Amino acid sequence: MVYNFKVFKKCSPNGKLTMYMAKRDFVDHISYVEPIDGMVVVDPEYMQERKIFVQVVCTFRYGREEDEVMGLNFFKELYLVSEQIYPQPEKRNYELSRTQERLMKKLGENAIPFRLTVPPGAPGSVTLQPGLEDEGEPCGVHYYVKLFVGDTEIDRSHRRSTIALGIRKIQYAPDKPGPQPCTVVRKDFTLSPGQLELELTLDKQLYMHGETVAVNICVRNNSNKVVKKLRASILQSVDVMLFQNGQYRNVVTSIETEDGCPIQPGGNMQKVIQLRPSLDTLRDRRGIALDGQLKSTDSSLASTTLLLDAEQRDAFGIVVSYSIKVKLFLGALGGELSAELPFILMHPKEGRAKLIQADSQVDIEMFRQDTVIHQESVEVY
Repeated sequence: MVYNFKVFKKCSPNGKLTMYMAKRDFVDHISYVEPIDGMVVVDPEYMQERKIFVQVVCTFRYGREEDEVMGLNFFKELYLVSEQIYPQPEKRNYELSRTQERLMKKLGENAIPFRLTVPPGAPGSVTLQPGLEDEGEPCGVHYYVKLFVGDTEIDRSHRRSTIALGIRKIQYAPDKPGPQPCTVVRKDFTLSPGQLELELTLDKQLYMHGETVAVNICVRNNSNKVVKKLRASILQSVDVMLFQNGQYRNVVTSIETEDGCPIQPGGNMQKVIQLRPSLDTLRDRRGIALDGQLKSTDSSLASTTLLLDAEQRDAFGIVVSYSIKVKLFLGALGGELSAELPFILMHPKEGRAKLIQADSQVDIEMFRQDTVIHQESVEVY
């Protein structure tokens, strides 16, 4: 029985190196990150007395490329892990994955496996949506696997003998969500007795992308003020860790209503408002945080960033969080009363890909394709 694996392939411009990877998304489990593994096929004649290094590089662009003038740049690189894979180390301290074993049988003796381990706590892949008039690379955190020929791992690589394949470091929804979010706020008035009370409750803490957030709103007006209307909004908070004042908020969606209002003194109101966070109406909004993008994938709102320890934030990355905010309007003299409740917005865990049975001869022919790709990766089945 033969199984057909989906593999990403990319060649160096000179055609002497070819890299194969089974996937480009690597899951951050908070306490550890999935290892990044693949295969490299080398031309033995070209590699005489040469060395090959493979690295995982995290890039952080925190300013527009078009604003870089007079030597000023808004771009930083972090080399998370670097290893020499050719000449091959005498011993490997890991077992080959099933895909690597299959590739070694098909690619022959010139195939070299590699496995890289990204340290926990590395920033997640996040892209900040550029404006319609912006040019150049978008701001955000991006990853790629770099394969190059050199004498040492700090050598400046030559473009003709270098491969750079973009990858993503992502998080999925936890198995056990937290308790049901709930909050109560009250407001006193200086020159009048009584309180105005606002209670918010969500039906759950964890929502998947595409789901509707239902917030239960309960207002108890024990004051002599009148509540004229209310507004409910979903806010995306973006914290650029490189800057002390690098925090800002985006309104993802909102609704303003007078249904159930005015709430007179001594009156109560209870209602449920449903809001759906979506990127559909925000395509032209600069600064919206998106999940890290690959050229062959669609974009979506960035997922909530889960941290092992909220106090140990890396100064190299972007932290995203979501909350729902409800504001009561009491008129010019009465002022406002608002309450805010955080929640988690993420993608569900991916199910393991099912292996597809395929004919043996077709499988071998497809892996023998020898297309040299300079800019884009291709999928080999």
